[in-house]
Amino acid sequence: MNPSDHEIERRYRTLRATMAAQDVDALLVCGNQYAGFEGGVRYVSGFEIVHRYAYVLLPMAGEPILLFPREARWIGDKKKPWVREQVWAELPGRWLREQARERRWKRLGVYGLDFIMAVRDYRELEGMVELVPFDFHFDMARAVKSEEELAQIGDSMDVILDGFWALVEGYRPGRTEAEIMAPAVERFFARGAGPRMMNIVLSGPQGEAEAHFKVPGHRRVAPDDLLLYSLEITGAEGYWVEFSRALIQGRTSRRTEAMKEAYPEALEAARKLLRNGELASTAHRAVADTFARHGFALGHLSGHSIGLTMIEHPAIGADSDVVLRENMIFSLHPQVVDRNGQVCLYTQDTYRVGNTEGENLCDVPWRFFDGSERRVVSTQPSALSPGRTS
Repeated sequence: MNPSDHEIERRYRTLRATMAAQDVDALLVCGNQYAGFEGGVRYVSGFEIVHRYAYVLLPMAGEPILLFPREARWIGDKKKPWVREQVWAELPGRWLREQARERRWKRLGVYGLDFIMAVRDYRELEGMVELVPFDFHFDMARAVKSEEELAQIGDSMDVILDGFWALVEGYRPGRTEAEIMAPAVERFFARGAGPRMMNIVLSGPQGEAEAHFKVPGHRRVAPDDLLLYSLEITGAEGYWVEFSRALIQGRTSRRTEAMKEAYPEALEAARKLLRNGELASTAHRAVADTFARHGFALGHLSGHSIGLTMIEHPAIGADSDVVLRENMIFSLHPQVVDRNGQVCLYTQDTYRVGNTEGENLCDVPWRFFDGSERRVVSTQPSALSPGRTS
C-alpha cells in the first residue's frame, strides 16, 4: 500500500528544502537489489526493486521520473509506484547526461554515489555535471519518521518478534545453525519480508561466541554453544528493524558472564539518552564507557538510524555529533569484544527517540534464552505495534 498523498508531498517538500540548502539542481536517488540498498528508491517512488537497479530523478520543480536500465523492463511491478513517468534507457547514465545538458544542470545530488550507483552510469556523467554526494543529506531529511511510517515500523517489529519466537521454539542442541534459523525465516517470508532479510549469526563452543558474523550453516549445535542470531528484516511495506537475543542451554564461560553482567547497565544508559535534543555521540559514549569500566571494548558503532534502508544516517558513534529528534528510529546493537578481539557478546534492539527518553519497540526481556520460553501477548500494546510481547 502506497503512502497517502499528504505523506508523499511531505517527503518531496522536505527533500527539496534540503536540495535548495545544498544548492543542487536535481536529486538522483539510487537503489539496487542488494539487501538494505533498495529503500531509497521506494521512499521517493513506491517502486519495489526485485532485481538489478533503478533510479528516481527528483528535480527542484516538476514531477519525479523513475529510470530503469532497459534490460530490467520486465522486472518488478511497474504499476505499483505512484511515480507515473517511467523511462527505460539503454544506458541510464547517458540518458541522465542528456537531461543535465538540456536542463543546464550544474550540480546533481546523488544518494548512493559511493555504494549503489552503477559504474557504467557514473562514467557517462563524470565531467558533464558536478556529482554531489547526498547520502547524509538525504538520510537526515527522512530521519524523523512520520506517523504513517511509525505504523509500518510497528508492523515490522511484530513480524520480527513472530520470527524470533519461532526460532526460540525450534532451538534444540543437535540441530544445525541453519535448521534453528529456518522457522524464523519461514515466518518472515510468509508475512511479506520477501528477499529483504539479512539473518546471520555469531556462535561458538564452550559458552562463548566467536567475534565474527557468518551465515548460519550446517554446523551442529552443542548444549554449550552460544548462539547470537542477528535478525534483520522488513515487513511487507519495506521498513527495516533489527532484533537479537542470546540462546544457550548449557554453561556460559566466565568471559561471557562478565560481558553479560555489563549489558543491562549499558543498554539502559543509552536508552535514557535517546531523547530529543541529545547528541547521538553522547548515547554511544554511555555504552562504550559502561563496557570499558568492565574491561571490554566495542567491536563497532553502537548503532544507526534505520528505516526503508537498512543502514541510514546518523550513526550512534563517537564522532556522530548529530542532534537527535523525536521519532527518529535507531537500531542499537553494541557488540562487546574481549581484549584480544576473539570472543564477543551481541544484542540488537530497535528504539524510537522520545521527548525525554528512548522507547524500546519491544518488551522482550534482555536475557539468555534456553528454548523453553514461549511468546506471551501483552495487553498493553506499544504505540507502534498492536502486538507487544513479553
